[in-house]
Amino acid sequence: MKRRRWYFDGWIGAVGTASGTRLVLGHWPRSPFGAFSDVMVEHPDGERRLLAPTRHIAGFVAQTYTFDRVEVVPVDVRRDGARWHVEAGPLALDLVTGPRTALGWLLRTVPAPLARSHTWAAVCDVPARLLPGVRTLGSAGPGRREWYGARDQHRVLSASACLGGADLGGLAPVDPPVTFGFGSAPRDPSVVRITSTVETSEEPGATGKPG
Repeated sequence: MKRRRWYFDGWIGAVGTASGTRLVLGHWPRSPFGAFSDVMVEHPDGERRLLAPTRHIAGFVAQTYTFDRVEVVPVDVRRDGARWHVEAGPLALDLVTGPRTALGWLLRTVPAPLARSHTWAAVCDVPARLLPGVRTLGSAGPGRREWYGARDQHRVLSASACLGGADLGGLAPVDPPVTFGFGSAPRDPSVVRITSTVETSEEPGATGKPG
């Protein structure tokens, strides 16, 4: 069967909180589904939740990563320079990013076509493995594989989040690593410009059972 590649270009923001809850925001201005955002939540007890804006998107993401709960809710992301405001169903999240990191300046030199390359992701995976839980390519569910090409990075300077009316506490490292897929976000909270490539043998979003 002919395999297909689906490209998602945008930003991934990952933060830990003092409560132990870790949050991963995906903000995708360009994707096979059009522009959308979603949020992955991992609670201190290990429960993993997906907050996604449509059943179609929820189905595709749930086939690519692992969750204990999938919720279809409105997801709205507003960005004003260094400030990000996210509303996703029961979650409200505010981030403030700092200047581009040294790694971010280096990643800015990576051309977009190279960022889509599986070979480039394999090369980057070697140094990435020096960081706890970080990978740039791996299995993404039955019959799927995924790889990342980072193109920029900004450190998160501050964050506040409220989930279901409960304050999650101040900014903290993404520790322990999140376990939605084959790799975690970096331990230091950051927002990364990224191209994610998911290779499948079927149309995206074909199945999924959001609750």
